[in-house]
Amino acid sequence: MQDHPVEEKIIRKPVVLIWRCLGLLFVAIGCAGVVLPVLPTTPFMLLALWAFAKGSPALHAWLITHPNFGPPLQDWTRYGIIPRQAKAVAISVMLLSLGVTIYSGAAGPVVLGLVIALMLVGAAFILSRPSDRPTE
Repeated sequence: MQDHPVEEKIIRKPVVLIWRCLGLLFVAIGCAGVVLPVLPTTPFMLLALWAFAKGSPALHAWLITHPNFGPPLQDWTRYGIIPRQAKAVAISVMLLSLGVTIYSGAAGPVVLGLVIALMLVGAAFILSRPSDRPTE
């Protein structure tokens, strides 16, 4: 059976539009994180970069070369770097969230155990990433 280029374009166009919209949504959330201390910026910019890679090479290039957002995204893409300050903020927010969860008593022992396990996995991942570029 032959491929139909017209059908492929009809299917591809809405998918590309979805990726672009997702990327723009993530950029908007990431920008909100610049002014809201409890909302992280970088993870949403990483998600935007990922979505733009699937839906818009031009928007991907714009974000990866952006004067403010670009350098940390490039460091993550090339070296898997999470800066020390970002690690400290991430771990602090995790501990604060855990404290609020425990203090509120809203979570039963099973849910609390799952929350702690997931936070430990997240913290281990964050702490295992390099903080600086490799020396050459």
